[in-house]
Amino acid sequence: MASSRLEINFIRLLSRCESIASEKRGETEWRLEKYVGALQEMLVALRKSPGKPTPEVLTDYTRKVDFLKGLLEAEKLSSPTEKALANQFLAPGRTPTIANERMPATKTVHMQTKARCTEEMRDELLGTVGRPGTSETDLRNRRGMPLDERQSAAELDAVMQHHHNLQEKLAEDMLNLARNLKNNTMAAQNIIKQDNQTLSHSMRQADLNFEKLKTESERLEQHTKKSVNWLLWLMLILVSFTFISMILFIRIFPKLR
Repeated sequence: MASSRLEINFIRLLSRCESIASEKRGETEWRLEKYVGALQEMLVALRKSPGKPTPEVLTDYTRKVDFLKGLLEAEKLSSPTEKALANQFLAPGRTPTIANERMPATKTVHMQTKARCTEEMRDELLGTVGRPGTSETDLRNRRGMPLDERQSAAELDAVMQHHHNLQEKLAEDMLNLARNLKNNTMAAQNIIKQDNQTLSHSMRQADLNFEKLKTESERLEQHTKKSVNWLLWLMLILVSFTFISMILFIRIFPKLR
């Protein structure tokens, strides 16, 4: 299916945003935030358009826009540790935006951001934040360091790696916790659904039993009425027979004088 004009413009703007995000931006850079806001509006319009793409493509577009939005929010954090932790939860797109991309640009931006956050955390631990030329000449400076300083730098690198491993483990534990919570919620929903079905079946069975009991009660009442009627007639016949017998007996055997 051919892409609509709206989708083509969306892809162009998305590719431009990914290109800007991959570059090193200054604090005065405002275009990316404005472009991401426009992407969100275009994505809403794209979902409502008659010629909208498939649900899988829309899901990937949403992942990429959410990734860029989360990237902007993470960059506004003050601490490099908070930035690195927020970066762990970002989910880049799964497919390339344009045809000539070998790997999705959002994945490239994600890796660059992770490397940048790690470098900022290392600079913060080394106390070199704000010193020009630190990130570019770090290896060169270490080679000129005394042995003790090189050992300290190696220890700091080990601390940084340990901290990074802890962050990854924390993120994995949180994902497992969320997954377990989802599974438990689904299991509880299934149990509640089964209980509701059992309760509905019991209520229907109770209604059927009530209807049967009502029918049997009516039949028993009718049968009781019929039995009473027959007994009444039998008693009337017996009394009448007794009365007639007494009259006949008196007539046949008059009173002796």
